[in-house]
Amino acid sequence: MTRDFAGKTVVVTGAAGGLGRSLCLRFAAAGAGIAASDLDEAGLAELARTLTVQDKRHSFHPCDVTDAAACAKTMADVVARHGRIDVLINNAGISHRSAFAVTRLEVLHRVMDVNFWGAVNATKAALPALTQSKGLIVTISSIAGFAPLIGRTGYAASKHALHGFFDSLRSELQDDGVDVTIVCPSFIATGIDRAALGGDGRSAARPRRTTGREAAPEEAADAIFEAAARGQNLLLFSGTSKAAWWLSRLWPRRYAATMRKRLKSEIA
Repeated sequence: MTRDFAGKTVVVTGAAGGLGRSLCLRFAAAGAGIAASDLDEAGLAELARTLTVQDKRHSFHPCDVTDAAACAKTMADVVARHGRIDVLINNAGISHRSAFAVTRLEVLHRVMDVNFWGAVNATKAALPALTQSKGLIVTISSIAGFAPLIGRTGYAASKHALHGFFDSLRSELQDDGVDVTIVCPSFIATGIDRAALGGDGRSAARPRRTTGREAAPEEAADAIFEAAARGQNLLLFSGTSKAAWWLSRLWPRRYAATMRKRLKSEIA
């Protein structure tokens, strides 16, 4: 079955910029009403100016996903405004770039709070409405969700946790008609890694290196939209993601050695 998003309500966390913004625009172009959520109120206001030029159905919700009560209020506000939630896209996230030995524990807690608990909080709050609509949960993970990534132990841990949680949740929700899609991009030109935290909690000082071409956010949003429409369980977006998936499973030592060689300079 292919999902039609026309007239449906799509909630996007981390919506103010980068991939989140592109996802809002892509689903809106398909006729969905967007409920955009982010801590960045200025970014939300700019998104509102873009979206409401063509459609007044969209709504905008400042929210800290690490705050479970704030997520509950946001989802209640969305239902009050739109009457339903059909899709939740857990996109909000942060990263860090620092060797574990020199990383403060509070940095790892912060990354886990946003990337893992933020998605759990939003999902918990939206689940009754999603169950009623037989909706869809889309969670943005990463190559780091299934393979090691040097200098990002906390980030990799948070993404691995997403896989364990949402793969298990998919099994629980199958009889309720709620689908779960996990998206594993490689590098997208969103700025998330350029804004990564360093080991001391401040901005990471070293420049980032990629292991492949950076995709445009619009390109990634198109692929995610198509995967969501198909109800695809896992989206390995880009050749790099697919190669990493298979190499990390079939030849894990080779994968780890190649990844370490390419990225070790970031934390040297």
